[in-house]
Amino acid sequence: MNQKTREIIHSLWDELTDCCVGDSDTAVDRLMTVMCRLVNAQNASWIGAVRVKVTRTDKLNGWRVPALRKIQRPVRSDKGLTAELHRIWHSGEIDPSFLIGVKGVGKFRCWTLRRSMPSAWFKSPFYKNIYAQRKFYDIAYVSFPMNNDAESMFSFNRIGVSRAFSEKDIELLSYALRGIKWFHRQILLSHGLMSATSPLLPSERKVLNLLLTEASEKEMVARLRLTPATTHQYVKGIFRKFGVSGRSGLTSLWLGRNR
Repeated sequence: MNQKTREIIHSLWDELTDCCVGDSDTAVDRLMTVMCRLVNAQNASWIGAVRVKVTRTDKLNGWRVPALRKIQRPVRSDKGLTAELHRIWHSGEIDPSFLIGVKGVGKFRCWTLRRSMPSAWFKSPFYKNIYAQRKFYDIAYVSFPMNNDAESMFSFNRIGVSRAFSEKDIELLSYALRGIKWFHRQILLSHGLMSATSPLLPSERKVLNLLLTEASEKEMVARLRLTPATTHQYVKGIFRKFGVSGRSGLTSLWLGRNR
């Protein structure tokens, strides 16, 4: 990795520090956009993975994906891919490529489809129906474990280009995403996937973003176009899910002062 690339990554880290609290979605989008450019990926996704009830018949060992955010740049050939993968993942129709993601869980890891899957897999109906028809050629994954039951994962997609991710690409992605544990933690927190009793609803996430600022409930009502009663219920629900009594406790949780 050359010095110019390192400087871009360091500048990105500084930028994420400034915008993450209270606006994690913007921070995630910015990170994915910069990293796509650095590794020549056409789009990317962030995946919040959690471990739910484990059963002896569950090959995924309880891991599910309740939260996902993606960017589309500049192609849109993956239309319907997220919904289809969600359906397959939760239906129990386990493809071998899914098992790569849960292998080594609990450790930081980076892998790609082209390097991890045998050549025969790329001739399988699954690959042809899910990826090939959408012109996906390779996907690089980076997974950061936060605890035994939650991981923050990014995927970067090569679409419409017949070139696999290289060792240098993997090194770059690992360097950029391994050193920002605080960032992965805040993304998971913003979705209610690490400390909350249940994942946050999209409407609750909008209120949460404002709770982490100085906005009053009255200002939240105006900015989110909600009724005062609805806004207050969301606020109370967020405090309850995170097990805090007010904004100070919520802020402490975000700053890592409260586990």
